[in-house]
Amino acid sequence: MSYSVGQVAGFAGVTVRTLHHYDEIGLLSPSGRSHAGHRRYDDADLERLQRVLFYRELGFPLEEVAVLLDDPDTDPHEHLRRQHALLTSRIDRLRQMAKAVEQAMEARRMSINLTPEERFEVFGDQDPEQYADEAEQRWGGTDAYKESARRTAKYTKEDWQRIRDEGDALNRRLLALMEAGEPADSEAAMDAAEEHRAQMSRNFYDCPHAMHRCLGEMYVADVRFTENIDKAGPGLAAYLSAAIVANAERHEA
Repeated sequence: MSYSVGQVAGFAGVTVRTLHHYDEIGLLSPSGRSHAGHRRYDDADLERLQRVLFYRELGFPLEEVAVLLDDPDTDPHEHLRRQHALLTSRIDRLRQMAKAVEQAMEARRMSINLTPEERFEVFGDQDPEQYADEAEQRWGGTDAYKESARRTAKYTKEDWQRIRDEGDALNRRLLALMEAGEPADSEAAMDAAEEHRAQMSRNFYDCPHAMHRCLGEMYVADVRFTENIDKAGPGLAAYLSAAIVANAERHEA
């Protein structure tokens, strides 16, 4: 049984561009080619790809991943045991970081100094103080929280209105792409995801691609954020999440 590069990209949740890059650097070269010269992957290739993605998720540089996978003295089962232990140790920390940077935007202690009338005008029926106590208690010590608080302490009603309008415009752009059938890993969708990251960095805190990927994954892992994003259109949270992950992979490659 063999698979095309497009099928493997779909299985693994990566882009075709990423698989081409792995082939070019010798990290994952397909075992076969079709009569037309197209890449064909077998089950052993898929197993290696799974290991590559595990180590990449853990932050290993691709050069180190190649060394780890090509070590003839390493038992494949030992790879899985090692990866499981490393992933388990990071899961809680990554979840906390992702929630911290997102919920920090809505925290009361970020000095959203608006009157009740202004707050409703800007945020509608979404209460920006809803998670304030939870955010400060659990993540108030993070750099992202502190940076966001420092910046937003100076924001006026007009600043918050501008930020909301930017977000609404981007949501409409993403929704139009989704409804037009544009894949989440298309150039247009990834460019929109990059603009989402730029908005976060511009308005709240520095948001590198690794952190942005965590936010994207949280948008579908936490029902509160899924429901909020999907107010713009059903399925938008999942589409945005996939575009963010694809964009992160594009920049990693």
